[in-house]
Amino acid sequence: MASSYLRISLSFVFWALLLSPAVSQCSSQTFSGVKSYPHCLDLPDLKAILHYSYDSSNTTLSVVFSAPPSKPGGWIAWAINPTSTGMVGSQALVASKDPKTGVPSVTTLNIVTYSSLIPSKLSFEVWDVKAEEVAKDGGALRIFAKVKVPADLAAKGKVNQVWQVGPGVTNGRIAVHELSGPNLNSMGALDLTGATPTVSGGGDEKVHKRNIHGILNALSWGILFPIGAMIARYMKIIESADPAWFYLHVFCQVSAYGLGVAGWATGLRLGSESKGIQYNTHRNIGITLFSMATLQMFALLLRPKKDHKYRYLWNIYHHGVGYSIIILGIINVFKGLSILNPKHTYKTAYIAVIGTLGGITLLLEVVTWVIYLKKNYFSNSPKSSKP
Repeated sequence: MASSYLRISLSFVFWALLLSPAVSQCSSQTFSGVKSYPHCLDLPDLKAILHYSYDSSNTTLSVVFSAPPSKPGGWIAWAINPTSTGMVGSQALVASKDPKTGVPSVTTLNIVTYSSLIPSKLSFEVWDVKAEEVAKDGGALRIFAKVKVPADLAAKGKVNQVWQVGPGVTNGRIAVHELSGPNLNSMGALDLTGATPTVSGGGDEKVHKRNIHGILNALSWGILFPIGAMIARYMKIIESADPAWFYLHVFCQVSAYGLGVAGWATGLRLGSESKGIQYNTHRNIGITLFSMATLQMFALLLRPKKDHKYRYLWNIYHHGVGYSIIILGIINVFKGLSILNPKHTYKTAYIAVIGTLGGITLLLEVVTWVIYLKKNYFSNSPKSSKP
């Protein structure tokens, strides 16, 4: 029965990762005037939309970028990064409303570092720049602009685009946007000709790495380690399951450790590729988990025999570290989910898995204590140790 519940819950997780509905918003947008934009993209994050046209004869890119700010009175931005795929080096157009008049306008930012967000000229020419608010889209803002694409980028036929939304503007300086989930994924390569109606490139690659990191760690610390502990806790009370329960426990925990090491390594790689962005709590818990799990692997080699005089000390150490790993692992999975900020389905799926494991644990704990009480207080058999 327990394995059946577990299979159903795990299946739910994987199906939830595969199913994600997509609804196009491009066709619903209209513009005043006679200007047409033959290409349109529903950008994958922040509810952003990009309409554009490209004239290869003079390398002019005409764009209309639309997105709702993260908060009322906030800002939106669209940028081209001539040298890289992320924010640093981006040449950005930022739209926001004047707090006094409510009139939207556009400023330009040459983003040298994460901390340098002062209005300045761009490294390439832009003109016909304006902003407008779209009341019917819930207060979304739009940026209109024409961009002179540098010759080297025009020759490639693609540019690295970055888009972003933020909470507000104070004294002409934009407030920092969220540093998690969609706000970190909002980048990619834009095909100037529109031949490829998708957004791809560095952003997709980073999203893929983050997803791998999240899945590996959720399976390791958040699912397999608890299952391994359940096997050791509840199977060993069945005499006929000895020593099978031990080998199952070891197999489960070693597999979880292997996945955890892989997840930890991908986390280190992501950290090295995200200069200026840190999640200290998530990182510190991850380092602690890796260290404690490594100790548990050594515990397997240092395990005394059952009748050894120090076996009880080893049991205290092994059980204490093991249960700490489970608690910290589950906490860190939820920390990771809050950083990635995926669809609610994913978090619900993980909660369903943990809830199922918790329910099975509660049921088996009751059964274990019933067996213990029968042996020690309701029969003439010799007393056994506590479960």
